Amino acid sequence: MTMKFKTIGLIGKPKHEGAAKTLNALYDFLCEIGADVIVESRVADQLVNNHVQELDLVPLGKKCDLAIVVGGDGNMLGAARVLSRFNVAVIGVNRGNLGFLTDLDPDNFQELLKEVLDGKYIEEKRFLLNVEVHRHEVMKSSNTAVNEAVLHADKVAHMIGFECFIDDHFVFNQRSDGLIISTPTGSTAYSLSGGGPIVTPKLDAFTLVPMYPHTLSNRPIVVNANSQIRLKLSPDNLENLQVSCDSHVILSVMPGDEIIINKDKHPLKLVHPNSYDYFEVLRNKLGWGSQLY
Repeated sequence: MTMKFKTIGLIGKPKHEGAAKTLNALYDFLCEIGADVIVESRVADQLVNNHVQELDLVPLGKKCDLAIVVGGDGNMLGAARVLSRFNVAVIGVNRGNLGFLTDLDPDNFQELLKEVLDGKYIEEKRFLLNVEVHRHEVMKSSNTAVNEAVLHADKVAHMIGFECFIDDHFVFNQRSDGLIISTPTGSTAYSLSGGGPIVTPKLDAFTLVPMYPHTLSNRPIVVNANSQIRLKLSPDNLENLQVSCDSHVILSVMPGDEIIINKDKHPLKLVHPNSYDYFEVLRNKLGWGSQLY
C-alpha cells in the first residue's frame, strides 16, 4: 500500500533519555518502511545513526508531510505554534505526563503509526490564538498560542485592573490576578485548573476565565471564536504585566496597553489513529468513572 505521508519529520524533547530511545526506534522503523525522514536539529545528536537528514524546525515544517513529536504536551505546543503555519499534519508520541495531545504509546507505536501512514486516521483541525500587544495604537509584539493566552502580573497574587471588550462591545471591567483566554484545546489545561469549563474540540469558541477576581460575580464566559477580544489595561496599574502564550512565550505589557486576541488564520492539523476517542481520553486522563450499565 502506498504511504499517505512520505516525508516525515521527527521532533523530540532534547536531552531526555526516554525521548532519545523513542526517537531512535521511530527513525529505524520509518527507514525500514521506506519513508524519507528528517530530524529536527536540536535532537539529531541523540540518534545512533550519524548520517541523518537534519533541519531546524521552520525548514523542517516546510518540507514534511507529517511531523511526529516525541515528548509531552509542552513539546507538542512548542512545535505546533511553528508547524501550524505550514499545514503539516502532526501526531504525538507520549513521553510526558498527562499527554492530552500525544496519542501514541512510546513502547508500542508501530501498528497504529503504520495505519496512520497508510491513510487510516482521523484528521482534526484545532485553531490557535493570535495575540498582539498594542501601545499608542502601534503593535509592539505578537505571538500565537495553542492552549491559552494569560494576562497576569509578573509577581504572584498581585491584582491588576483592566477592561474587556468583545467585538468592540464593552463587557466588564475587572480587578483580578489576571484573565485566561483559552481555546478548546486549552480547556483541559491551565483554564481547567482555574475553574473554566471543558470545551470539546469541535466547538468554535473561546473561554474567558477570571483569575481570582475581586468581585465574585465575575464568572467564566464562552464566546464565539470569530470574535475579537480586546483587553484595555488600566493606566493605574503599578505592576509589571505580562501576557503568557502557552506558558512558553512571554510578551511584556505596560499600563495603558491594549491586548488584542483573535483566532489565528493558520489552524493546527492533528492526526489521530482511527481508535482515537476524545471522551475516552478525558476519562483516562481525569480519572472519570467507567460505565455503570
